[in-house]
Amino acid sequence: MTTKFIYVTFQKEFIHQYKDAPDEVSYLRYPHRHIAHIKVRVQVFDNDREIEFIMFKHWLEENVVIDKLTNHSCETIAEQIISQVQLLYGKDRDIEVQVSEDAENGCELYYNAKGERSD
Repeated sequence: MTTKFIYVTFQKEFIHQYKDAPDEVSYLRYPHRHIAHIKVRVQVFDNDREIEFIMFKHWLEENVVIDKLTNHSCETIAEQIISQVQLLYGKDRDIEVQVSEDAENGCELYYNAKGERSD
């Protein structure tokens, strides 16, 4: 069985701080700027643009809001995006979100619609 996905990528500027950063990286305790590089993959069930990815990208760019000064981690941002995508397309699709700081370090979160573990 093949699982089909579409994906889009986009970027958002944000400033955050990691208040409880370990001493080795204590500079992260202060507000600092990043470009969030975001990739969203959503399961589709046919080959004919069931989700039109250009329209989906535009929707994400307009609806994903990262506060200019936040304590959010990449993981928190990814969780929020999954929730927003579920509101738009329902919870019966697998969704994967990658969020990185400056296209360097980040996270991947995977929502499995069937509730199966993926590790």
